[in-house]
Amino acid sequence: MIIYSGTRAGFLKDADGFIEERIASAYLTSTGRYAGQSEQRSWKESLSEMAKVLRAPGLPDDMGVGVEYQIPQSAKRIDMLLTGHDKDDNPHLVIVELKQWSNARVSDKDGIVIAQRGGPHEREGPHPCYQAWSYAALLEGFNEAIYDGDIRLRPCAYLHNYRRDGVIDDARYNEYLEKAPLFLRGEPEQERLRDFIRRHIHRGDKASLLYQIENGRIRPSRQLADAVAGMLADQPEFVLVDEQKVAYETALSLADRAESGSKQVLLIEGGPGTGKSVVAVNLLAELTRRRKTTRYVSKNAAPRTVYAEKLRGKRRRNEVQALFGGSGAFVDAEPDAFDVLVVDEAHRLNAKSGLYGNLGEHQVKEIMQAARCSIFFVDDAQRVTLADIGQSNEIVRWAEQLGADLTRLELPSQFRCAGSDGYLAWLDQMLGIRETANDTFDPGALDFRVFETATELHDRITELNQAANRARVVAGYCWDWNSKKRPDAWDIEIPEQGYRRQWNLGSDGSLWIMAPESVAQVGCIHTCQGLEVDYIGVILGPDLVARDGRLVSVPTGRSKMDRSIRGWKKSAKQDPTTLSRVDKIIRNTYRTLMTRGMKGCFITSTDAETREFLRAAAKLPQ
Repeated sequence: MIIYSGTRAGFLKDADGFIEERIASAYLTSTGRYAGQSEQRSWKESLSEMAKVLRAPGLPDDMGVGVEYQIPQSAKRIDMLLTGHDKDDNPHLVIVELKQWSNARVSDKDGIVIAQRGGPHEREGPHPCYQAWSYAALLEGFNEAIYDGDIRLRPCAYLHNYRRDGVIDDARYNEYLEKAPLFLRGEPEQERLRDFIRRHIHRGDKASLLYQIENGRIRPSRQLADAVAGMLADQPEFVLVDEQKVAYETALSLADRAESGSKQVLLIEGGPGTGKSVVAVNLLAELTRRRKTTRYVSKNAAPRTVYAEKLRGKRRRNEVQALFGGSGAFVDAEPDAFDVLVVDEAHRLNAKSGLYGNLGEHQVKEIMQAARCSIFFVDDAQRVTLADIGQSNEIVRWAEQLGADLTRLELPSQFRCAGSDGYLAWLDQMLGIRETANDTFDPGALDFRVFETATELHDRITELNQAANRARVVAGYCWDWNSKKRPDAWDIEIPEQGYRRQWNLGSDGSLWIMAPESVAQVGCIHTCQGLEVDYIGVILGPDLVARDGRLVSVPTGRSKMDRSIRGWKKSAKQDPTTLSRVDKIIRNTYRTLMTRGMKGCFITSTDAETREFLRAAAKLPQ
């Protein structure tokens, strides 16, 4: 969707008037939303500066000019597009990322810069040259008009208020400065930008390329599709076995059926170790290879970030990341905009979307409406916040309400926890989640130990991690995230055990479970759910303690910074079932943490009585 499109001559005429009002009106017509005053001021200032650049002689009057192009099936918007042909008559698209910044600070993270981004406070985000280049990568990877029409993309960034200071053009950004040239404040910089445009657009096209791009079919390019499938084929951890293969083939069949028939919904249920994510990632790769518009969806960023990195290989990160998305992205999606949506960890879906949880009606409904075929992977026992609503019965209810054909499958335990259903049943009994016949731990199931201190536990996990970088420590969210604002501060502190560490939510972000040095940190439910390691170390905090021979949940033991049970006190006054739901969330959280290890699970607690209870439950030496 291009909010404004025309030629250079028309754009310059509009720029002499109130171009921001014209664009705001077009924005309202196209999106049904009003543009705020700050956004209109931004359009006026930046587009006036671009008008100065385009007024110079030597640029064709019939060059195409597009403003505010929203990349389909994405929230990303390209500020300005310029189209035409070079001297050899090759079609060209110049992408201009516009910024009003006047200063910035360097970040040590790749392609990241610190600046004010539409608010009073500085924050990290992509460098403008990285942004422009990544948008070009998205178009090259997914817009059929571009990759079939051999349209040459030329990205650049224009920071018209920024004087060259050695920061925005720091050598650390050279890779992206070369891919998307940077132009700054002043007439010499404007002339450099004009030369860049003239070099690629010698003859205008009367905006015909803009029309082709806006109406181009959105599906992955053959090159991208083959690359993703090829990467998966080289990773043995994604090989399908037994029921996983059945679920995979069933999903492919339903995706084909949905193309010409009724809407299809596939519900795949399975506990830890059943390979839900293995099937999901295989489906993403194969459906992409078949050129179906597909996206892997999860509420948590961690699984989609990790799997995107595993599939990327040598492809540009932004291309592969476009195959992954959050669960709140479908509020305004067109019906059947996607061929298939593959929803992993669907039990974590929320009703509302948006930063303030005030958008949309129900994420399950919105996902089903946005796709011809939607595939949900669910484990109802892994609902770990009060907001989680994606349980199986909700998926069934919406499928029936929307008139979709529903298929249900179940995956049995395969790999994690040494493939032991017995361990899972024992864990449920021990944690008080459900009554099972397994009140005795089978020591042959996996390496299960209770450590006296978190220090000893973390030391052992660090040793085991040296073999394959597949051992991590996690904990209940019972400690404040102090290091968020003070990078040198400690988060998890247990003075009586001589233990202090930081949470994982630092420079490694969602790739914490893969980053080699992150073994020194502690993960939480939000960055490990849906992922697995060989050995997991779990620290039970004061939110779950043993008293009188049984485990008791203590909601006040959670950090006030944890959103999982936020508002439980107020809710409990109005709804008597709240405490029961909070109790289940706390127990489910530790069940999920204690099933991340394929070969071993080591645990400890901040409470001595709880450590004794755990040893007795597993019949381990005191």
